[in-house]
Amino acid sequence: MKFNKDEVCILIPTLNEGPTISTVVREFTALGYTHILVIDGKSTDNTVKNARDAGATVRTQSGKGKGNAIIEAFEVIEQPYILMLDGDGTYSAKDAEKMLTPLFLGFDQVIGDRLINAEEGSFSHLNLFGNHMLNLLFKVAHSRDLHDILSGYRAFTKMAIQQMHLKEKGFEIETEISVESVRNGQRVMVVPIKYCHRPGTATKLSPFHDGIKIVSTIYRLARVNNPMFYFGMMGVFTTVLGMLVGVFVVLEWFHGIEHIPLTILTVLLIVVGIEIFMFGMISDMLLIFHREIIREIQLLEPPKHPK
Repeated sequence: MKFNKDEVCILIPTLNEGPTISTVVREFTALGYTHILVIDGKSTDNTVKNARDAGATVRTQSGKGKGNAIIEAFEVIEQPYILMLDGDGTYSAKDAEKMLTPLFLGFDQVIGDRLINAEEGSFSHLNLFGNHMLNLLFKVAHSRDLHDILSGYRAFTKMAIQQMHLKEKGFEIETEISVESVRNGQRVMVVPIKYCHRPGTATKLSPFHDGIKIVSTIYRLARVNNPMFYFGMMGVFTTVLGMLVGVFVVLEWFHGIEHIPLTILTVLLIVVGIEIFMFGMISDMLLIFHREIIREIQLLEPPKHPK
């Protein structure tokens, strides 16, 4: 399917991607894309110069972090379609048409799945395992399988972006975008893409530090998207903790030792845990009711006819 490339903005967030950004930009200009926006995080190398020399428009972000860069870029982009990718050379411009075509067919967002066709050596065993575990956690927490929630190769409609309320400042931004797409009921297509070995720059993502942040983001954002999971996990943890304390109290009692304060604590933990779990159930029912009301309102709205 042919589409108008002038309606597409290629968005590339960068930080010290001097060795690769020229090649990335030129690959897209060679394919006929004219709107290429590089949003730079105050690089200390020649990223900005190389990007401009290659034909991109460059803006320097005001805040820090990849999330801030993407949020700031979304606010200034005017084109109705956005294709976002990293500037480190790991994504191929040849996949651009595959990524964008679903948008012109009515989808709101497209995610490039790196985990299927990744080049050998592009992922360490630890990173690959971590990606699969995070995707599984997301599927459980948000009841949607998006295959590769951490992919940096994504395509959006401008309207889909406007529906999102993005706040994450760092590498958690892809996770938040995935959550927001589920929360808003967006039509998301996942397509397999080629993921290349990083050619010239070191990764800025820490497997453990950023991994913990991403897990925390998945769990924290489930509060409004899947309260049964959010409060249920909290309630189960509190109840189990109470039971473990109770087991200790009972074992000590068999030895003739009484722990009155711990007995009171056991009862409180179990009662509070059950109450939190019940609160999650009530919140989940309210969320289902809210979604039904919104769906009914949308059905009552008259269809919009183009002028």
